[in-house]
Amino acid sequence: MSENTTEVVVGGAVLAMALGFLLYAGQATGLSGGGEGYPLRASFRSMEGVSVGTDVRLAGVKVGTVTDVSLNPETYRAETTFSVTNGIEIPDDSAVIISSEGLLGGNFVELLPGGSLFFFSEGDEIENTQGAVSLISLLLKFVTGDGSTPPPEGTSN
Repeated sequence: MSENTTEVVVGGAVLAMALGFLLYAGQATGLSGGGEGYPLRASFRSMEGVSVGTDVRLAGVKVGTVTDVSLNPETYRAETTFSVTNGIEIPDDSAVIISSEGLLGGNFVELLPGGSLFFFSEGDEIENTQGAVSLISLLLKFVTGDGSTPPPEGTSN
């Protein structure tokens, strides 16, 4: 009889932990109901490392998420839509860039606020953008010497 009671208690504890984990995972990924926001759009030359669900940050604080990414077949640019938390107004001269968390970290969308007294409204497009910089391309340029100044005349390599 005591074996059944122990099994029931352990089973209940495992179910409670699983439910707690699911709730935490839902909040961490933004799947829970909170966090409503308004959409903004931007177009990038390169969105390497950014996909739906990627963080949108302002001053290092998460203020939204990327909700849609697609390729414009006419301009060959990556069109993106992202949400910004209601109550956070973005000046209409702001910029949006793709930033990296470090050498081995992932990329995220960073908002750089301007100084305008007017703000973006729902569905507006941010024109001032900077795409992702490929670490591999930078390393290849460094290793191959592309982009460097030529050696002075009269010297040999």
